[in-house]
Amino acid sequence: MTHAVPPCVALLAVPGCQLLDVAGPFELFASAVRAGSPAPAYRVVLVAPEARRVTTEAGLGLEAHETLASLDPASVDTLIVAGGPGSRLTPVTGDLRDWVVATAAACRRVATVCTGAFLLARTGLLDGRTVTTHWQHAETLADRHPALRVEPDRIYVEDGKFWSSAGVTAGMDLALAMIARDLGREEALRIARSKVMAMQRSGGQRQYSSELALQSAADDRLASLQAWMFDHLDDRLSVEDLAARAGMSPRTFARRFREAVGETPAAFVERARLDVARRRLERPGTAVEQVALQTGFVNAERMRRSFQRAFGVSPAEYRRQFGSPASA
Repeated sequence: MTHAVPPCVALLAVPGCQLLDVAGPFELFASAVRAGSPAPAYRVVLVAPEARRVTTEAGLGLEAHETLASLDPASVDTLIVAGGPGSRLTPVTGDLRDWVVATAAACRRVATVCTGAFLLARTGLLDGRTVTTHWQHAETLADRHPALRVEPDRIYVEDGKFWSSAGVTAGMDLALAMIARDLGREEALRIARSKVMAMQRSGGQRQYSSELALQSAADDRLASLQAWMFDHLDDRLSVEDLAARAGMSPRTFARRFREAVGETPAAFVERARLDVARRRLERPGTAVEQVALQTGFVNAERMRRSFQRAFGVSPAEYRRQFGSPASA
């Protein structure tokens, strides 16, 4: 009896890549199996531009399985481009550009992790598409490639066959989403549990909500509602409103939400607002009063009281301590 060759997941790493951008997705795809079979679900290979040894940003050397010359673009099912300083700075010309373009044309899907989006953008393949990257580099990506629609606050984005993810661990969220698409949610959940990961971090969820993502509900309706809440924090978000959106009575919704998430809807909403507000205060350009309105606190005084309870400091003091020099 012959067994089908598992689809090839090729991770492209250039010198100066981010180690976790490679190791995270690699480990998850390598851990995947199909139902009823102990055999690996994917053939996962690390690809280097030329020499098989790639030195990461951290200084650790990786031994690649393949080079551009040895891996046939037609054999690749999923291409993933790792990020890091090397990906932001490496010229994408000659053999590298030709191989990436040929592989992207032949394969089922293409993904970038973190600043791997810079490398892929330089091929022109992302023109006219919506992408994300690490929030610290999103503005630069948008400036350098105005043909892209850059979403700076997404964990991952899927636009046709092109996927992109935010910084480092978001590449693992993207990998889990792909595995769930290919093999089913149960297999992705098994892998997440084995790695002690949060299974549910939807692509629409904000990059800066990782703490809250650990409490994301397994119930698809509630998980979708949580992701929606992060985009509508300036709405009222009462139990009655949320219950109606979830298609439940307020009493049933409150009970099921608490069972799934571990706290009341009101407590979750306040922590979500605090999480988003503090991240916005760390960045320059938005006054405290504006942050309060954008995150649903109604006014700066209400946000100040919440900050004092949660962090022991006022929003202004938080900005002084943790904001960038421009914001502080």
